[in-house]
Amino acid sequence: MKMGRGVEWAVHSCVNMAWTPAGEAVNSARLAEYYKLPAAYLNKQLQALVRAGVLESVSGPRGGFHLARRPEHITVLDIVLALEGPEPAFRCEGILGNVPEADPEVNYVRTCLISQTMRQAELAWRQALARQTVAGIADSMERRFPQDRLKAVRYLAAGA
Repeated sequence: MKMGRGVEWAVHSCVNMAWTPAGEAVNSARLAEYYKLPAAYLNKQLQALVRAGVLESVSGPRGGFHLARRPEHITVLDIVLALEGPEPAFRCEGILGNVPEADPEVNYVRTCLISQTMRQAELAWRQALARQTVAGIADSMERRFPQDRLKAVRYLAAGA
């Protein structure tokens, strides 16, 4: 499975927003500058998170983005689905139904062991992402790299 790089950017951005005081907006241009990312592309990812209800957009001179829900209620799966869409990564086309003497009454998409294996793997992957919250990641990062929160909040607040 391959995800766009916007997923990484969005998860980091959400972690930064979890670290900022509640309701305080994070400027997307400042966030892009912090990570040395293309501002327009990062903004596009953040807008997708707004449409999905993960972030809220704040207009005005101190505008930007902030989490729409508490960080413990935002999962990594929420972010991935907002950016990559809900479609499954593997799409069985039921090619077993094309082989000579295939039974036309059989639903090969459902009975194919390869399809079942791929669906089980994707389900496990989605469940793992659904168990990981922005709050959990933010807490783990802060425990492991305590200076990162302070550095990020100081940098992002300087742009306010």
